[in-house]
Amino acid sequence: MNVLLVDDEQKFALMLAKRLGLRGIHTDVFFSGEEALRRVEDGQSYAVGLLDVKMPGIGGIELGRQLKTLDPEMKIVFLTGHGSDVDYQVGASEADGYLPKPLKIEDLIEILNQLTEAD
Repeated sequence: MNVLLVDDEQKFALMLAKRLGLRGIHTDVFFSGEEALRRVEDGQSYAVGLLDVKMPGIGGIELGRQLKTLDPEMKIVFLTGHGSDVDYQVGASEADGYLPKPLKIEDLIEILNQLTEAD
């Protein structure tokens, strides 16, 4: 499974990528939506995008919309530590999954497995 992780909290993103890697999940990490978007525009495909909702520049919800336009098959899971009810409602309506931070790695693995088994 190839996963795109976009989060401006660098320590969190690197730690999460390491933990996913220990479970055999390849994860490309980007600290901005713009960087991640360029990678997908250049032709890289991912089974799942894990996107922080609140980021400088392109936020996760807008990034998810743009990624889905480029690759409609990519599943989108929003991650947030600052979630409001509005964020949750918008994100949940446009995403394949939504997890609050701090997240439990087991919950994330379960969602990733469910999303990729559906294909």
